[in-house]
Amino acid sequence: MGKKESRSYYAGALGQGMIYAVMSSYIADFYLNVMQLTPIFVLLLMLLARVWDAVNDPLMGTLMDRREPKRGKMRSYLYVVPWPVILLTLALFVAPNYFLGAAVTPVMLMVYAGVTYVAWGMVYTVGDIPFWSLPSAMVAEPMARGRLISVARTANGIGSAVPMALFMLGGPLLKRLGFAEGMRLEQARYFVIALLVTVMGGLLYFQTATKVRERVALPKTAKRTPGEPMALTLILRNKPLMLVVAMGVLSAGRYMLSVASVHVGRYSIGIAGKEIQSSISLVSLVFQASLAVGSFGAMLLVPMLINRFQYKQLLLFACLLGGASGLAMYFVGYGNIYALIPLLILSAIPTGVINTVSYAMVADALDFMEWKTGQRKNGLGNACQSFVNKLGNALATSGVVLAYIVLRLDVSSMMKKDMNVGALDMAANVRGGFFALVSVVPAVSMLLCVIPLLFYDLQGKKKEQVTAELAARRQEVEG
Repeated sequence: MGKKESRSYYAGALGQGMIYAVMSSYIADFYLNVMQLTPIFVLLLMLLARVWDAVNDPLMGTLMDRREPKRGKMRSYLYVVPWPVILLTLALFVAPNYFLGAAVTPVMLMVYAGVTYVAWGMVYTVGDIPFWSLPSAMVAEPMARGRLISVARTANGIGSAVPMALFMLGGPLLKRLGFAEGMRLEQARYFVIALLVTVMGGLLYFQTATKVRERVALPKTAKRTPGEPMALTLILRNKPLMLVVAMGVLSAGRYMLSVASVHVGRYSIGIAGKEIQSSISLVSLVFQASLAVGSFGAMLLVPMLINRFQYKQLLLFACLLGGASGLAMYFVGYGNIYALIPLLILSAIPTGVINTVSYAMVADALDFMEWKTGQRKNGLGNACQSFVNKLGNALATSGVVLAYIVLRLDVSSMMKKDMNVGALDMAANVRGGFFALVSVVPAVSMLLCVIPLLFYDLQGKKKEQVTAELAARRQEVEG
């Protein structure tokens, strides 16, 4: 595998990260504060969409395992998927009520949001599973594959920072260009961000299909004989894979740090003397910059650290550190945003490590499956990771929406005041409740995800044995 090929894969990961981040980080804020959908509807939409993903993702993984397209088992999907993803991402950030006015009823808005959100998730899955399955077909040696994945995940994380940077700059810039105040400004900002991100990200995503190669001789999926375990049974019996999945679900609270940051800026942490929109932007900037330092810093170090430490060791250290820093944040409080910066950086380290290492662990678990059973369900295995990621983001978003419901935050009444109500005007229970989303929730989540890690044993001599015997079998088949 040449450098141009690996760089092309990294570029695709960068583009995909841009697209995914604009949806996952801002869709709840857009639904609640721009489209003004009711919190209970947004909550149900997020949860029901994940129920459908539990069916849709394995179906896509199984389809990928069974088909052998001419352009490649995985690459073929990447020629097509970026284009509908671009269109659907743009559709997500269009609020029909700001274009058609009173002609759009609340029910129409709900239908529009539901259809575009579920369609986006389905189409995104068709590209996501093949994309992150590619490393297993590009390079066979686990250490080289681990480095490829870790650098790609770092690029993916860098891509996720692009819409966040545009969000900080977009409001003040559009305001200077003469856009209206309040929610019309918010609608314009979100649409412009989505347009820039999807065009740039989509082109980077697409070029991966044209430049990478599938060269590893992975076992082809044969028809199941009577008495042979079903594909899903093989996945569920794969102990290392199930432990990685459990870790991913329990660590979902880490997404709160990014998903809830704009809400914390609106309703918890305020900057005295700043205009409300400027205060929200500044708080979000501090959050996102701190998270970027911690998360991307960890991602940049992981490719070097995996040469010296086992995946399990890196994860245990990162998660315990994240748990401690999150609890410390809560006791520091929301009174001074700048005092939180060191703790925010430390709290973001587990996100960088988990988002990088978990993909390499999935690939190792699929090696284990192939070694033990002679079958490799690459698509279905990576579908588990895709589902866990979407579930984690949905749980974080749902947690934010629940905060609106539990704290009885009446967004519509504030809209009538053209958003002249900011964090400093909120009651103490509202400010504290939203602050807990970025301190206590991630801390508890990090400590919980340590539990399945304690039972993970695909490392050291066991992993070396799997790698060596699998390489010998593949060489014999190629023959």
